[in-house]
Amino acid sequence: MNGTKKYQSFALIFGKWVCLGAIIGVIVGSTTALLLEMNDFLGDVRDRSKWVIYFLPIGGLLIGYMYMTYGKVYANNTMNDAADLNNLVIEAVHGKKTVMRRMGFIVYIGTFITVLFGGSTGREGAAVQMGGSVAEAVNRFFKVPPIDTKLILMSGISAGFGAAFGTPITGAVFGMEMVALGKLKFEAVVPCVTASFIGHYITEKAWNVEHEKFLLQTIPQMSITTIIKVIVLAVLFSLISITYCQLRHWIQKWTEKTFQKNHMKRAFTGGLAIVVLTLILGTTDYNGRGLDMLEQSFTEEVPPFAFLAKLLFTAITLGTGFVGGEAIPLFFMGATFGNALYPFLDLPLSFLAALGMIAAFCAGTNTPIAAFLLALEMFDGQGVEYFFVACIVSYLFSGHHGLWPVQTMFEPKSRLFNIENGQTIGQVEKNK
Repeated sequence: MNGTKKYQSFALIFGKWVCLGAIIGVIVGSTTALLLEMNDFLGDVRDRSKWVIYFLPIGGLLIGYMYMTYGKVYANNTMNDAADLNNLVIEAVHGKKTVMRRMGFIVYIGTFITVLFGGSTGREGAAVQMGGSVAEAVNRFFKVPPIDTKLILMSGISAGFGAAFGTPITGAVFGMEMVALGKLKFEAVVPCVTASFIGHYITEKAWNVEHEKFLLQTIPQMSITTIIKVIVLAVLFSLISITYCQLRHWIQKWTEKTFQKNHMKRAFTGGLAIVVLTLILGTTDYNGRGLDMLEQSFTEEVPPFAFLAKLLFTAITLGTGFVGGEAIPLFFMGATFGNALYPFLDLPLSFLAALGMIAAFCAGTNTPIAAFLLALEMFDGQGVEYFFVACIVSYLFSGHHGLWPVQTMFEPKSRLFNIENGQTIGQVEKNK
């Protein structure tokens, strides 16, 4: 009798996770389809009307006003600020803060404004934060017990990432891996897998949204020499990612201190800086998402310092209060840096771009498993050995740095770092 009750309890809990994950997947998949389609449309508008870049500072004022007026909620004796973006979602998973239900709407409007007027940004941040908002709404509507709310929030992250990039396997693992270093909460695997796969299906099949394709044309022959080159390259790509993360965080801290956390003044100033940089370079290649040059880096040589320009544009854009995502900018930096190294290495161009794209993403997000799966899904399983090595090396050599200062370390990457368990990336950087 007890055995029967256990099976019934298991079936009930399993069914609950599947149902909640499916609901989140359907909603987040649909909202992500809107995000992708609107970003494409607004990007085309900007490309046809170069003059809209001059309105970026005004767009910054609007974004700052939204976050200052509607982005803060005091709950459970804690101030929850939507301007913390993915950091707020991560802290909510750890039970320290709460994701507000309107956060997704705010970040979508902010991302549209940023893309339209030429800020350098991506999209997964908006999708992940919408996923967190939807998950929080599901938690409240179905009165999910507090012990389980973090699992639902993780499934929201998975749905957003899987739908945004058309990579459901990666999305499922990303939701479990991004919130902490050194630990995967497999208890969340059922809702995360369900939400990610259904979110992807809704975006791509139900709404007919097409994702970008990056063609890995040639794989070098396996050899010790090639493996050594991949290791060295992964270290270099991780350094690019660290440089971006540190600059972006420094700009954010400096502008918050200078303008006393007035998001309107910060974003207005950041918008002015992007306009000036655009005029100096005489090109809009580094505004918006930069998908054209990202795809071009796989097939032909691009400007050798494109990765530095994108690094600076994105660090200023997101560091001064504009919103969006950082995965695509990291893809851009890694791929174009790999492209720049092509004349000096006896390796295929598309391989260098792909390796840089994955390694830079891995180093910035501290998600080696998700990054490896991303390579498998994006490049149809080609070059699996090289991408595995690149992910491990870039993860280790990036140290305890990353995009999100609130990422908690259940265990340091290596005992050689001599760091205590339980600290956040932000705390480690501050101590250093």
